[in-house]
Amino acid sequence: MKRRNFLLAASSGLAVVANTGHVFARALAQPVLSAVEGLPGLPGGADRCLVLLNLAGGNDGLNCVVPHGNERYYQLRPALAIDRHDVLAIDRNVGFNPGMQSVKALYDKGMVAIVQGVGYPDPDHSHFRSTEIWQTAAPDRYEHTGWLGRYFDQAPPARGNLFDGVAVSKVLPEVLVSERTDIPAVPGLGEYVMAADRNAAARSVFSREAADAHLPFASPYLAHVMEIEANAQRSSEELPRLVAGYKTQASYPATGLGRSLALAAQIVGSNLGTRVIYVEHGSFDTHVNQKATQNQLLMQFSNAIGAFYDDLSAHGNERRVLTLTFSEFGRRIEENGSRGTDHGEASPLFLIGGGVKGGMYGALPDLSATNMGNVRYSTDFRSVYATVLERWLGRPSAPVLHGSFAQLPVLA
Repeated sequence: MKRRNFLLAASSGLAVVANTGHVFARALAQPVLSAVEGLPGLPGGADRCLVLLNLAGGNDGLNCVVPHGNERYYQLRPALAIDRHDVLAIDRNVGFNPGMQSVKALYDKGMVAIVQGVGYPDPDHSHFRSTEIWQTAAPDRYEHTGWLGRYFDQAPPARGNLFDGVAVSKVLPEVLVSERTDIPAVPGLGEYVMAADRNAAARSVFSREAADAHLPFASPYLAHVMEIEANAQRSSEELPRLVAGYKTQASYPATGLGRSLALAAQIVGSNLGTRVIYVEHGSFDTHVNQKATQNQLLMQFSNAIGAFYDDLSAHGNERRVLTLTFSEFGRRIEENGSRGTDHGEASPLFLIGGGVKGGMYGALPDLSATNMGNVRYSTDFRSVYATVLERWLGRPSAPVLHGSFAQLPVLA
């Protein structure tokens, strides 16, 4: 990686740290900040971690948390509806998709809260825009930082921890983009390296050119660019060493999400001070032949979550970790002509962990009083975020969300 290429990449605020596009996001002229324990009067502790799980593509909420007691569900989905006898019943009204046995077991232990009808005003049906809205928490404007990026930016200054947040993904998701905090994107321990390190000659050239004091221009940002490069280099070397002593105590499924959550458990169990871990699963964009595809994806999600909390519990960490799911939107109530569903609006989400007050929250979807064939939202997703920020991470939510939102009684 030649220095001029590194500088070109860094000039936009992004430093490329591996050949698959892994990035650290940062405004170059700002100091590094680090998240710390909750403020006085707020309950967050320094040992708590939030795992944010993106069910990408638009998960169909009605075949995930199934309204098996509602006859209209079966009328509108003659091919797609989950058979009543297959539903993992919670009560006479709703139950889980049959592939979600591990999540149902956690629910029965009081470790899963289901929030129904989550969405936002004037919903957008575009994958790109709605994903951006959920990740920036800004339905009414365009933001250049994510809601968790702003959470990190609100924390008091502290240097030294390279792993305050970690994205287990190939690129940094928008939710973790911040103005003042470096967040690594780590697709896997073996893949998290500087691109130049894969080639001895390139590594030598980069080191030599990085130390060259004779530049054709003067830049006030060069010191910050080089600091980002140093952080990227150091973190790629340190992470495998820091988690090497962790012994996994669960059998994870051989899926992308299984591997991601296994790494998340390593990071949590290695006590790196990590406050947020992002993982993703999908795609749930099921316009055609939905049932088989979604059932498989939900089973993969459930099995991976079950293994994750088995692993955490074996190390005494199940109460330290809160998992929050989200998807950019739900699907329409009525099935389409291709035995799938099209982009919809409100959908349920899950909060999972030993610190959750398990149960059902929010109004059941009304399949008669719809919004142009979509489930109407009854809970603003920013209320969920406000609850997590204040009751789990211990930070004021208003500066992060640019407004005050009612909190939900979903956390112990």
